[in-house]
Amino acid sequence: MQHTSYRFEVSGRVQGVYFRQSCKQLADRLGLAGWIRNRPDGRVEGVVSGQDADAISQFHDWLKIGPSAARVSKLRWVPFKPGDDAVGFEVRR
Repeated sequence: MQHTSYRFEVSGRVQGVYFRQSCKQLADRLGLAGWIRNRPDGRVEGVVSGQDADAISQFHDWLKIGPSAARVSKLRWVPFKPGDDAVGFEVRR
């Protein structure tokens, strides 16, 4: 079965508000793979991959809002073609 994958960038108040860890917890719960990290410009970026279209959709919807302390102003979400070896979701530094 083929994975669907997306690269994302989230702008707004998304650093220092538990965004990356909350994102990892959601991805783990939904069975998605990928990574997320802070960018020097204040955004977060990452890649998400999974076989379940509903799980990907839930993840996408969550990124538009984030955890309660976040204030998302913009989400960039584009298809991505990763390797097929994506397993687990990690927070990168």
